[in-house]
Amino acid sequence: MPKASSFSRFTRGVRHTVRAFASTKHPVLVHIVPMRRCNLACTYCNEFDKTSDPVPIDVMLKRIDKLAEFGSSVITISGGEPMMHPEIYEIIARIRHHGMIAGLISNGYYFQVDKIKKLNEAGLDYLQISIDNVTPDDVSKKSLKVLDAKLVNLHDHAKFKVNINSVVGGGVANPDEALQIANRALELGFSSTVGIIHDSDGLNKGLTDREKEVYKEIKAKGARSYARWNWFQDELVDGGEYEWRCRAGSRYLYVDEAGIVSWCSQQRGTPGIPLLEYTHEDLRREYYTEKWCAPACTIQCVHQVGHLDAWRDPQISLAEYTKKNGGLKKETVARVINAD
Repeated sequence: MPKASSFSRFTRGVRHTVRAFASTKHPVLVHIVPMRRCNLACTYCNEFDKTSDPVPIDVMLKRIDKLAEFGSSVITISGGEPMMHPEIYEIIARIRHHGMIAGLISNGYYFQVDKIKKLNEAGLDYLQISIDNVTPDDVSKKSLKVLDAKLVNLHDHAKFKVNINSVVGGGVANPDEALQIANRALELGFSSTVGIIHDSDGLNKGLTDREKEVYKEIKAKGARSYARWNWFQDELVDGGEYEWRCRAGSRYLYVDEAGIVSWCSQQRGTPGIPLLEYTHEDLRREYYTEKWCAPACTIQCVHQVGHLDAWRDPQISLAEYTKKNGGLKKETVARVINAD
């Protein structure tokens, strides 16, 4: 598939955004995992293993086709490390074949020039790389020193949008390094965001005074993309909670390597229904029901999707929803018991 121009990508993004505001009946963003294995082992990460095989390409294509049937807007491929999947370019091309926006989240290690050109030809729309520190340490090898040459490759050859996400929070030895990472991203013409490291449930761990200062300095560098729709973090940084309507399981889907739909990467197994068995009723239920973890959640992409529907359709408890709708299908009965 020919690579998309910046203008074409922009107009498709506008079209999908308008559609997201006009209708609540389809997923806006899906994270799908074709590969749980990763070449790294960052100590804070619970989203990888060292041994699993890639999902077979025919299985991946069926899952993408199912997401297209739902009318999904944006499919972001994550992991593990998705660039380790041998058919990653075919996966991206299938997403674009259906008219969906194709994104990729990577640790940045695999962006040699030939691979970047193949991503261009597959039609990749955007890439996000999270960089944790300037030099490698025992916590993370996703370091500016290691990855800078790959960033230059992306600057010189990528036809897709690149965002660099720096992080603050527990485990990062020197929070000031996040500023260096953000400055380098902007110097290369990329967009820059800042995230907060969360605990194993995706919840806020709290920041030190200096971490708060660094976070605010990076935020002050200016909003340069939709990826910076992250003002919810301001409340969390100051030690509070953020009241919002989480639409995970409906407007946002997380599909793991087994094809199971979950709220997000940190709440895997809920609702725990295979994607190929997921229905519009499942989307509706998750749209209208509250999520226990929402007030302290730091999962940025889920919040960003939630902003689209923040002004409409108050949520109720799962028990209330069940009562009003005459029960649930058998696949979700176990979740109702757990919720009670």
